[in-house]
Amino acid sequence: MFLNRKLLIATKHNKEEVIAPLFEQQLGVSCFVTDVFDTDTLGTFSGEVQRKDDALSTLRNKCLLAMEKNNCELVIASEGSFGAHPSVFFAPADEEFMMLVDKKNKLEIIVRELSMHTNFSASKITSQTELLEFASRAQFPSHALIMKPAENNYARVVKGITNHDELKKNFEEFKSDFGSAYVETDMRANFNPSRMKVIENTAKKLLEAVQSKCPNCEFPGFVVTDALPGLPCGWCNCATRSTLSFLYTCKKCDYTKEVFYPHEKTKEDPAYCDFCNP
Repeated sequence: MFLNRKLLIATKHNKEEVIAPLFEQQLGVSCFVTDVFDTDTLGTFSGEVQRKDDALSTLRNKCLLAMEKNNCELVIASEGSFGAHPSVFFAPADEEFMMLVDKKNKLEIIVRELSMHTNFSASKITSQTELLEFASRAQFPSHALIMKPAENNYARVVKGITNHDELKKNFEEFKSDFGSAYVETDMRANFNPSRMKVIENTAKKLLEAVQSKCPNCEFPGFVVTDALPGLPCGWCNCATRSTLSFLYTCKKCDYTKEVFYPHEKTKEDPAYCDFCNP
């Protein structure tokens, strides 16, 4: 289905460096990037262009617009979001979605990766001491920084700061003009090795999904579509809210397969049972 086809990677931030080798080796495609479509028009991490839709809708638009602008039928794109981890208190998280769209075969495959492997942070800075402490925590200079007057002030935005002299010079100028500076981590993939590593892991997950074929019709993308609760309690044997099985569904023929005990345990700890530990 993919052998010898051209695969567009819709990015302007060098994501092809970690995506292309995987897909070229495993699927036999020829990857390429272009500057015909500017992905920043759908939103920027620094905030000058606000993302109008949620991450998944934005990602789908990115794929469709990239295919349209480049007149191609096969594309991969990714979209990241950063903020508080949904279950680990006070920990920042990088949530990456990656999508492959094959217009010729009417195929769309999406994967999600949630990682705490991120330096995501921001702070109002009023002194060089604060500046250098923040930079150290943010893994500067291997990870770039962004500077602006305030969190939602885009009158002047300096991106991709990667050396101490440049950092100090910009800070003194911002402090002179605005009294302080708002410094944040540059989350663009080509300026953030931590994020690039998460994108690489997401690409591996997407490749695995593409190579997972339906047992009935061999169409790619035979992946988990639902997680069903009901794992029995180890004490009272009542159904808990923990996952009992994964449901796989084919996108083409609707064949389904239920796989029990996907986390390799047949009983749940009573601490998670609503009857034993209400």
